[in-house]
Amino acid sequence: MDAVAQITRAVLYEGYVLWPYRRSATKNQQRWTFGGVFPRGWSEARGGDDAWWMQTECLLEGDESARVDVAVRFLHVVRRQAAVEGPGGLELVDEIEAAGEQHLTWDESVEREVVIADLHPHSPGPHVAAIDVPAGEATEWLATAPGEPRAALVRSWCGLRGTVEAAFAPAGPGLFRLRVRITNTTPWEGGGRDRALRHAFASTHTVLRARGGGFVSLTDPPARLADEAARCENRGAWPVLVGEEGSHDTVLSSFMILPDYPRVAPESPGDLFDGGEIDQLLILNVLSLSDAEKREVRATDPRAREILDRCESLSPEQLARLHGVARELRPA
Repeated sequence: MDAVAQITRAVLYEGYVLWPYRRSATKNQQRWTFGGVFPRGWSEARGGDDAWWMQTECLLEGDESARVDVAVRFLHVVRRQAAVEGPGGLELVDEIEAAGEQHLTWDESVEREVVIADLHPHSPGPHVAAIDVPAGEATEWLATAPGEPRAALVRSWCGLRGTVEAAFAPAGPGLFRLRVRITNTTPWEGGGRDRALRHAFASTHTVLRARGGGFVSLTDPPARLADEAARCENRGAWPVLVGEEGSHDTVLSSFMILPDYPRVAPESPGDLFDGGEIDQLLILNVLSLSDAEKREVRATDPRAREILDRCESLSPEQLARLHGVARELRPA
């Protein structure tokens, strides 16, 4: 996985589930707290504290050969409900055990992506792509031991509607301002925050890739472009350059305040869903869980199970590499 894919995945799953990676943990009772784009009706009823739109603006230098691809990614909350077969069909329950495996009711997610490809600055737009995901349900039947009732996991998700709109505007000779606005227009029929989250675009971010042109750093713009950079209006998003140091062909715009060219530490053995923590500390904490806690981790979420299995399989040499490294030495 390249550096851009690594950092965008880390952003997408930031806070998805946190140590101790158990459903019963207090910090996992309130989830999907980053990068939410909520239904407009919910947002306006609450005075806008949960935004129903997100906007990225950045600068592109280029000539008529310049092209840009826009990709908007987010997580769609999926309800996973444990169920057993009874006289009247499947009965939803909080937890089940099938063939010695525990399964808990829990919210998972599925990745969604909307792409507007091959835009060029001299076709200003707006260019619009629809977000239209119908509601749905899927049943996964589980293996059971002899004598056990049939058991299943029922996954369901609410419909989503919205738009991704991209438009260019001239900002000077060979300079253009690109705006990407994401809106959630999913019909809102009322309810609490849990219901609103099921209709939200969670952990939303935008990836921009340029060909035949280059993006301008808004964090550290050249002096000649500082005024134009300051005019860019970003709402709920922070665009930074990503990729190889010094490159200008890719921008990641997300809810996280990052420097230009952020990276996942090469020593990291995999996702821990908490980019602000130290891998070694988290891994040692995972390894210290009791057998009962580890069983709950495995029952909570497939991605949490992956973390536990990965941590338990690390060799002493891999653990030692997490102890620390000096990346840059300077005179005191």
